[in-house]
Amino acid sequence: MLNIDLTGKIALVTGATGQLGRVMTRTLARCGAQVAIHYVSNESKARELLQEITEAGGRAMIVQGDITKEADIRSMKERIKAELGDPDIVVANAVVQYEWTSVLEQAPEDYVSQFESCVLQNVFLAKAFIPAMTERGWGRMIGINTECAMQNFPHQSAYTAGKRGMDGVYRVLAKEVGAHQITVNQVAPGWTISEKDRGMEDLNDASYVEQVPLKRRGTDQDIANAVAFLASDLASFITGAYIPVNGGNVMPAI
Repeated sequence: MLNIDLTGKIALVTGATGQLGRVMTRTLARCGAQVAIHYVSNESKARELLQEITEAGGRAMIVQGDITKEADIRSMKERIKAELGDPDIVVANAVVQYEWTSVLEQAPEDYVSQFESCVLQNVFLAKAFIPAMTERGWGRMIGINTECAMQNFPHQSAYTAGKRGMDGVYRVLAKEVGAHQITVNQVAPGWTISEKDRGMEDLNDASYVEQVPLKRRGTDQDIANAVAFLASDLASFITGAYIPVNGGNVMPAI
């Protein structure tokens, strides 16, 4: 029987208090990882997650910072190292939220925010955390991308531009650090059911699911399961991958 065992590993999840991030955090902790719970403003949720993990017998800490600023990420690195150690697993989940509209109406600063949170966040995380992974000869960089990067639908331009830029960074980074047994992969969720959706009468919107081969929306746990798998030794020979977790709604071509 295969088992995802992250005992002895240290993981950082950025945007850990978000709808998907909180489930990734819980899942990595259940797999045995010590977890650094990053937040930017939702301290109450970060403390709730910390209490939940520690009461279950796990080890965790909370860390605040703006992931678009290199100085904040370097400060986060020092705080995590002092309390838990150098992370073996970095999950880049945080992204700046904004109001979507057409290319002609989208504010230029929205493109900047997406570049900073999708591209520069990952550059800064790599610079901060990959050197220690290199010394150990083991590491995992896991980025949360999106099916939107393949769909290119109206009103998605800033988000799509940021995530496609992120994709380029990850593919290049995978080739640069692979010799050190560091894998670099992306999970691309579709329109996912999360805690804020549960309790609604109709979770499987007909106009969306009719396009999905599995005829349903995925859940936050589906995304977290993919992250946990990529973080484990079961995925030790997978790198440079963009993996949709969306029931087949988008399918990368060969």
